[in-house]
Formats: sequence, C-alpha cells, structure tokens
Amino acid sequence: MNTNDNPLQNELCFQLYVASKEIIRMYKPFLDEVDLTYTGFITLTAIEDNLSVKQLGERLFLDSGTLSPLLKKMEKQGLLRRTRASTDERQLVIQLTDKGKSLQEKLPCISHDVYQSITKSSESGVYGNLISQLIQLNQNFREV
Repeated sequence: MNTNDNPLQNELCFQLYVASKEIIRMYKPFLDEVDLTYTGFITLTAIEDNLSVKQLGERLFLDSGTLSPLLKKMEKQGLLRRTRASTDERQLVIQLTDKGKSLQEKLPCISHDVYQSITKSSESGVYGNLISQLIQLNQNFREV
C-alpha cells in the first residue's frame, strides 16, 4: 500500500504512536537482557532516592493504578524498597537497593545502544531535533 493512500498518514497522533511503538520495540532486546520492561526502564531511569511515589508518578505521567503494581514487581526483583516517609506516613518514598543502583548505572548504555541503532539508518541530527520538538510539544500540553 502506498503511504499516500493511508488516511492516517497525516495524523500527528498516529505518527507519534507508530514511532513510540517502534522505538520501544528497539529497546526490548536490550531490556530483556536485564529483565526490565520498557515501563520498568523509564521508571528506574527516573528514580532518585527519597522520591515519593506521587512525585515519581508525576515525573512519568503514570497514575497510581499503573505505577503501584510496577513498583511492587520491581521491589520483588530487589531493585528498590518502598518505605513510609518519616515526615508524613501517608507518603511512600522510594529507595534504590544496591542492585537497583547498579542496574540504573547501566541504563544510559542501553539508551546509547538504541540511539546507535536508530541513527545507523538516519541522520542523527534528526533524532536530536525531534527530541527537542517533542519536549516543547509536551510542555505545551502541560499548559493547556
């Protein structure tokens, strides 16, 4: 089928959806090696010690219904601990374990490997420009 015949060709939401799916597919073999899903990858990338679960959810744009089971799984994997905040027992805070910290240090290499895979077939400047444009687009969404 000619791409010009596709009624979705000029839909921004569809193009972002396809690109996102394909990039996540490229991450999969690298993440399988370290027993992480893509959502686990972005979560582990975003975690800092003493970050509350609520703050992490805001950072990742994930609701508690998605984030809580993921954090529970990561806790069972030995990557993190969830504890009550000393200042407010209603809040859960996240602490990375040594295993979690060690894995977190490897994540930039995974991102680099995926980037290398993507840029082998395209101009790397396109990738950097696209990231900048998407950051701006997402900031605009937050203002609406």
